[in-house]
Formats: sequence, structure tokens, C-alpha cells
Amino acid sequence: MSFGRRTGLPDVEAMTPIVLVVTGRVTRDVVPGLCAELETLLYGPDGTARDPGAGVDCDVGGVVRADLALVEAVARLGLVARRAGGRRLRLRNVPPELRSLLDLVGLADVVDLGYGTGEDVEGGAGTAPVPERRPGPAPG
Repeated sequence: MSFGRRTGLPDVEAMTPIVLVVTGRVTRDVVPGLCAELETLLYGPDGTARDPGAGVDCDVGGVVRADLALVEAVARLGLVARRAGGRRLRLRNVPPELRSLLDLVGLADVVDLGYGTGEDVEGGAGTAPVPERRPGPAPG
């Protein structure tokens, strides 16, 4: 009896993800440019989706300040990714401040939040559980 050797790693995407790196200060003025850059990565010159099975990663580790302009950028980038074949945006190198803001505005469940390499889908490598919010003592 012969057993075939399995190739590849379990629970790892077969295709290289599409990666958008966001650095510096994100203002509302640069959000349309970021969306256009992601669309360029997602679609070919003829308008067809590139690598339809590939994930979409957004590295936000180089962002200077986590604020609502960055939250808006993440929301709009997530929308661009969804429109490109139902892809889900995964964030890499998420600063704690951004994680808190996304949770506060209800977007933590819309994008995949991870640390490190962004291989964080469904409890894969690089994930950290989002802390559960517990009611504190009433202000007195």
C-alpha cells in the first residue's frame, strides 16, 4: 500500500495575497487615492479581476497616527475588496489604537484584524484574540 505525500501547508492560501501597504499620515484627502491603488492591484487593464482566489492584505504598520481618517480608509478599502469578487480585507500589523477604534465604530467584524504577517483568517497564525469588553464599575 502506498500513501501519497501531501504537498503544501494546511490552512495556508495557495495563492499569494494582494498586498497594499499604507504608510505615513492618512488624511481624508488620500483615501480616494488609496482606493484607486487597491483597484489597480485588483483589476487588470481590461477590467477583469486579477487572481480571483487571492486574499487582500493591507499592511497598516507604517501608519503614523490611528484616527478616524484611517478608519474611513479601512472601511472604504474593505468595500473595494468586497466589490472585487467578495474578497475580505485583512489588516496586517494593526496598532492597538486602530484596533480599538475599529471595534468602537463596529468595523472590527467587517475586516480581519491581525498582527505580524496577516495570516489571521479563522484563527490561523498571527492572530491575537480581541479582548472581550466587560462593564466596569459605574462612575461615581
